[in-house]
Amino acid sequence: MKVLPILSPLPRLPRLPGPRLSTALLGATMLELVVLTGHLAAYPFGLTQERVPQERRTPGRPVPSRPTGPPTLPGSPAAERPVVLLHGFIDNRSVFVLLRRALARHGRRHLASLNYSPLTRDLRTAAELLGRHVEEICARTGQREVDIVGHSLGGLIARYYVQRLGGDHRVRTLVTLGTPHGGTAVAPGAGLHPIVRQMRGGSPLIEELRLPAPGCRTRFVSFWSELDQVMVPVGTACVDHPDLDAVNVRVTGIGHLALPVHPAVAAAVREALESQEAREGTAPSTGTSSVA
Repeated sequence: MKVLPILSPLPRLPRLPGPRLSTALLGATMLELVVLTGHLAAYPFGLTQERVPQERRTPGRPVPSRPTGPPTLPGSPAAERPVVLLHGFIDNRSVFVLLRRALARHGRRHLASLNYSPLTRDLRTAAELLGRHVEEICARTGQREVDIVGHSLGGLIARYYVQRLGGDHRVRTLVTLGTPHGGTAVAPGAGLHPIVRQMRGGSPLIEELRLPAPGCRTRFVSFWSELDQVMVPVGTACVDHPDLDAVNVRVTGIGHLALPVHPAVAAAVREALESQEAREGTAPSTGTSSVA
């Protein structure tokens, strides 16, 4: 698949003609099965939490509780933001093996994955755990901010942390992949698992995310696919909030499971994390872009 260039900042691109939906859906379904097979093989290797690397940090140099001054510039070896990877429901960090490798090849030295328990009954609890994880990473690396990439439920957990728990002071860019920002009508086991019920459209948690969020500092980049059979309607994977600085990136030809592993998406995620968009003193904006 050809990648449409995603520049810094992400441009507005026209919707391009593609193959007939039935043909595209068949291809995407076959790819989903291939991805699922590979992921099931890798799944056992991601069950445990990753080992914490020993980072170099200037002794006695404290990390401020909240960042001050302009954001650090990406690409600087001395001040590179860590990237936190957060998986989806009933999954683990193994889903990010390929994306993590792609980011590492392009110079990201601080990459961290967080496993949260599938037994967690409240998304808010997972968001609090993420907040503690981010603070630990900042303390360990000496950095003031992180970037987060969340797949599906992971993106919703990260958004709650950013929007409702003050995480916007730590997170520069939040990239979500197939995340039900507006709630999804298709959620297997919705009547059984409390967190899955929270992902339904109209749930108290989804409505909480619709509340005003003035001054939110985090930049949002949301990847959504028209062939994502888990997001119903597909537009629910877009960030639609007047107070948030958000860009929604349309992906063509792939489904939900392929989003964190497809090379075209990985390249676009990397570009989104490296983009030099100023946030302070500018009004929130919502844009669109495409990856094919």
